[in-house]
Amino acid sequence: MPGRGEAPPPLAREVEVATATSEPESPAPTANLMEAICDPENIEAALRAVVRNKGAPGVEGITVRQLPGILKARWPEIEHHLLQGRYQPQPVRRVMIPKPWGGGERALGIPTVIDRVIPQAVLQRLQPLWDPTFSEHSYGFRPGCSAQQAVAQAQAYVADGYQFVVDIDLAKFFDRVNHDKLMARVAGRIQDRRVLRLIRSDRTAGVLTNGLFEASREGAPQGGPLSPLLSHLVVDELDRELERRGHRFVRYADDCNIYVRSEKAGRRVMTSLTRFIEGRLKLQINAQKSAVARPWQRSFLGFTVTDEPQPRRRIADKAVTRFKDRVRVLTRRHRGVSLDRMIADLNPLLRGWAGYFGFSQLHELASLDGGIRRRLRCIIWVQWKTRGRRYKELRRLKVSEKVASAAIFSPKGPWRLSSAGALHRAFTNKRFKGLGLFSMETLAGA
Repeated sequence: MPGRGEAPPPLAREVEVATATSEPESPAPTANLMEAICDPENIEAALRAVVRNKGAPGVEGITVRQLPGILKARWPEIEHHLLQGRYQPQPVRRVMIPKPWGGGERALGIPTVIDRVIPQAVLQRLQPLWDPTFSEHSYGFRPGCSAQQAVAQAQAYVADGYQFVVDIDLAKFFDRVNHDKLMARVAGRIQDRRVLRLIRSDRTAGVLTNGLFEASREGAPQGGPLSPLLSHLVVDELDRELERRGHRFVRYADDCNIYVRSEKAGRRVMTSLTRFIEGRLKLQINAQKSAVARPWQRSFLGFTVTDEPQPRRRIADKAVTRFKDRVRVLTRRHRGVSLDRMIADLNPLLRGWAGYFGFSQLHELASLDGGIRRRLRCIIWVQWKTRGRRYKELRRLKVSEKVASAAIFSPKGPWRLSSAGALHRAFTNKRFKGLGLFSMETLAGA
């Protein structure tokens, strides 16, 4: 593993991926694909995947817990419709979720639980065929690939002297996928017309929003098992063009960074790629989020790099701001919940952040841990309310009489008091650990 001051070499994929070819595989082996999709072992694996992923009910209200029994009872009818090429998915339920690193909301389509099993079964047959044909520079939603690998590769380009980035963001990419263009690409890889009809019907099933039906004329709302794989078909042409031009680039879903040696080259690349993306792919570039800049002035997947001869990975400022905002919501002073409940609500956030941002080469997690503990000390002081209660609780927690008295008669407010003195002695890092509070720094180093 590279040291904290080193930019790592490109990370190896966790599974072997064949070199991407310029042409997709022949569709001939997929003539009887539907039979393979309906194979009992494949359906059983798809069912396990859907149950493991959990998720909210779709428009029919059936939960993941109810799914195994309902699928078993209905499977003969469903299989018959699939083999006849007449299966029709139900509309998805639309919900809006905040984007991971800020910038508004994203539409999430929640299919019914049964309409998660069938696309998952399709995915399990198609992904082994299609994935090896995609570009090695594409990291989003692929087996053996991760956001951390994409960030490390971007860092390696910067360390090699490519110190300008052409940061391209595709505007509402999942909402603007042209169905006819997408299906033409799918048809180039699949011969079984029943599967082609199933995929098209999955894309055009429609959306229910607050009880109102809306037809799906374009787009691929995120949430369905097949959406990530199909999105690769749309932007695979962009990857091929970038490879043809010899660019050093990293793409993760709709985020694409191209690394060049000068600002002039970056602006030339931005102009030519804008023409290609909007003219050839019929997609739009988000001008507000796209730019030519130094890599340390931009963020990629929640990370950026330092301005050093050997750049180090660090957490982007926007990601830190969003984290602090979320912590403030969970630890509101007058939320009216116990300290134990507050810690229980914080821990999933802390575990997730440690797992993802522990990849940083700076020490931001330790500082953020300290900020959370200080905030909790502040909240405890507010919840104790009276001088008498505060004195009693401090003495119970082995704080000396002198220090406890100084705290309760201090003119300082709760936030200033939380940074040192009595509250630090009462609620040490060890005590917070005993109360079950996770330390992101510890989790990341485990």
